[in-house]
Amino acid sequence: MTQPLSPETLARLLTARHDDPFSVLGPHRQGRAMWITAIDPGAETLCAVIGGREHPLDRVEGPVFRGRVPGTRDGGMRPYRLRGRDGARVWDYDDAYRFGTVLSDLDEYLLGEGTHLRLWRALGAHVMVHQGVAGTHFAVWAPNARRVSVVGDFNAWDGRRHMMRHRGGTGVWEIFVPGAAEGAAYKYEIVGPDGELGPLKADPVGFGAEHPPRTASVVRDIGGHGWSDGAWMQARGPANRRDAPISIYEVHLPSWRRRLDQGGRPLSYRELARDLVAYAVWMGFTHLEFMPVSEYPFDGSWGYQPVGMYAPTIRMGTPDELRELVDAAHRAGLGVLIDWVPGHFPADAHGLARFDGTALYEHADPREGFHQDWNTLIYNYGRREVANYLVANALYWLEEYHADGLRVDAVASMLYRDYSRAAGEWLPNVHGGRENLEAIAFMQRMNSAAYALDPTIMTVAEESTSYPGVSRPVDAGGLGFGYKWNMGWMNDTLRYMEKDPIHRSHHHHQMTFALTYSFSENFILPISHDEVVHGKKSMLGKMPGNERERFANLRAYYGFMWGHPGKKLLFMGCEIAQAGEWHHDGELDWAGAERPLNRGVQALVRDLNALYRATPALYRRDCEGDGFAWLSLHDAAASCLAWLRLGEAGDAPVVVACNFTPVERPSYRIGVPGPGFWAEVLNTDAALYGGGNRGNMGGRTAEPIPHGTQQWSIDAVLPPLSTVFFRQEK
Repeated sequence: MTQPLSPETLARLLTARHDDPFSVLGPHRQGRAMWITAIDPGAETLCAVIGGREHPLDRVEGPVFRGRVPGTRDGGMRPYRLRGRDGARVWDYDDAYRFGTVLSDLDEYLLGEGTHLRLWRALGAHVMVHQGVAGTHFAVWAPNARRVSVVGDFNAWDGRRHMMRHRGGTGVWEIFVPGAAEGAAYKYEIVGPDGELGPLKADPVGFGAEHPPRTASVVRDIGGHGWSDGAWMQARGPANRRDAPISIYEVHLPSWRRRLDQGGRPLSYRELARDLVAYAVWMGFTHLEFMPVSEYPFDGSWGYQPVGMYAPTIRMGTPDELRELVDAAHRAGLGVLIDWVPGHFPADAHGLARFDGTALYEHADPREGFHQDWNTLIYNYGRREVANYLVANALYWLEEYHADGLRVDAVASMLYRDYSRAAGEWLPNVHGGRENLEAIAFMQRMNSAAYALDPTIMTVAEESTSYPGVSRPVDAGGLGFGYKWNMGWMNDTLRYMEKDPIHRSHHHHQMTFALTYSFSENFILPISHDEVVHGKKSMLGKMPGNERERFANLRAYYGFMWGHPGKKLLFMGCEIAQAGEWHHDGELDWAGAERPLNRGVQALVRDLNALYRATPALYRRDCEGDGFAWLSLHDAAASCLAWLRLGEAGDAPVVVACNFTPVERPSYRIGVPGPGFWAEVLNTDAALYGGGNRGNMGGRTAEPIPHGTQQWSIDAVLPPLSTVFFRQEK
């Protein structure tokens, strides 16, 4: 005789509204008897198979079955499987409700405290063997939900089959699903606090995702990758330091190159590991920077509106294949930076927005929680679990994917509550100010955690304001980033270069102003993707004049950039002087790169990288004011500049001189710090680069003629629209 379930319990099971399904489903002792309750919507009959014998379960109502089964002598329950039949078919499976918990008490404590720095090892979908059975453990944070079910390929997307166990005060729900395996698609079905069923949600800590436009998470086993970059990881510290040559090639992986013979698909991670890595090495860059690789639904966001913060985009391959790309870069001596976006997230229905029926990850008030510029939501950095989610995500990319650093997007939008908002559209902080104190504390916590994990990494802020101490250590009152993009330098100098040379004398300060603050932060000079899209023109397209003058202007500018204090960053396509703007749906103009003038710019960038890496004076004191001195600062009439770069004692000093007019300066006096021969080690007007081959016949010998602040000087030739490097020979 079937022992009855209460009408209320039965109704909650039938409607998948039970918040404690493990208290009813699975094996339970009642008195001296052991009972199994199960839900199988596809079965006409259901039985428990114990020790090879079938024990029928009675249908209670609908898909709910219940029956008495034999227990053990000590009152326990022997392992069993369920066997369903629908007449023609028979299927056996392990009952998820006979398995115990997976999350430990320590996990619960750290999750509740918001200090679980390995959050991804507790939450998400983990392939494992639990109590002797293979399957996947699912865990998700949804503290305001009345019920959470995992649905997917393994249960016909039916929320009645795998209602999850609620783990008390942490707000975490978990279940082990036997038989769920690598590659299974899944989402969470959530009943909110109002009793309403919300849209199916992707896993916030999912390690994989379906190909867009599909939106489910995918079970991925991220354990046990066979890394072969041990030598790099042990020795990478010097490559990321302030006194290192850092020249970064920024790449949008889907559009770097495409397989036009296969429908224009992007290169896979494995193909990039072969082709991109080899190209970056050949070009002499020290680091690759990947635009965001976290899964994102909209191609046109370029990854800057991520939904799957823990899931590498499937567009180019699986998580392990992305690791192969990083591994290949490291073996080739290249560092890898990943763009990271903790500043905002899209409001797509399957994402984090109102995840458990409430404003969980975001602020409820749009004056705090909505970005008007991007139509996206803002994380609630003051909520400990949200800050923990993001800090752990930063560590995840550093630890699980061996990233050498993170470039943090849109830091300015995080720093200020009134960012891009009019009066009345934002809420002040507790002191009545505009600073986002919670976001500031979050960034300090993230940087502290990242550098504590491994002090050899770097974090980089894209920060466009004059907020103080962005790259100052946290214990000194700073945000704790290793480097900051110099957006002011980029904006000023590009505006100057866009002007016809006849007008440049009136804007001379745009090329010199950055030196008034260049050593207040550890700066990277960025020519990024943002400068070659949305009508801003390509780098070549910004330059004035006829074709040859445009190429000469661009070459002179790149020489200016590589000679200027600060680490370097160049977006893909800029090194080949691509004529058109970058577009994410295509590939770079590799055919155009074969034209002689384009190949000349490519050769110049390659040689600039080689000179930079081989010349300590050009990098060792990038972030120190005493490594730089003006030699010609005020010659606005001629639109010429000259300066001195110094390394440590024993490093040969370098003089960099620029002429930003189409007029040759055949006898331009430049002060130098000592006698001897000053070799012309690079000239952007060289014929090799597409120039007129005008220059200094290998160099100039210093004369004891004082000039400016120096007691010696050289009489140099500055070709039209050029930058020339002189290095003192020993």
